[in-house]
Amino acid sequence: MALIVFYEKPGCSNNTRQKQLLARSGHDVVALDIRAQGWSPAALGPFFEGLPVAEWFNRAAPRVKSGAVVPEAMEAGEALAEMCLDPLLIRRPLMESGGRRMAGFDDAAVDAWVGLVPAHEPVPETCPRSDGICSLPGR
Repeated sequence: MALIVFYEKPGCSNNTRQKQLLARSGHDVVALDIRAQGWSPAALGPFFEGLPVAEWFNRAAPRVKSGAVVPEAMEAGEALAEMCLDPLLIRRPLMESGGRRMAGFDDAAVDAWVGLVPAHEPVPETCPRSDGICSLPGR
């Protein structure tokens, strides 16, 4: 099975379920805090290859929800620069394995890439909380 580096926001319930699904599928997951990586545009850009710029963004990020950042109005360079300054803007998780990188957790795409055991229900990609701040109980 694969070794997957999984960039997450610790405490995000969706990221927790996604990591559990990867582990149940036999993969080794190394979880890192997406906010603590010191991203550069050159390091971040490859995760979004093939995706429209608007799909690079975490729609639950406070600056996106408030309208301060409008993903559809941004060019690639501007988007990467903003994400490097504010990693909460980055669509999560970011994953890398075997030289390939991916943003977001689309079950079918992840299954085609590394393989997944069937889940009882799809793992949502967006935060289930209306305030966009995912956390574990007690945090």
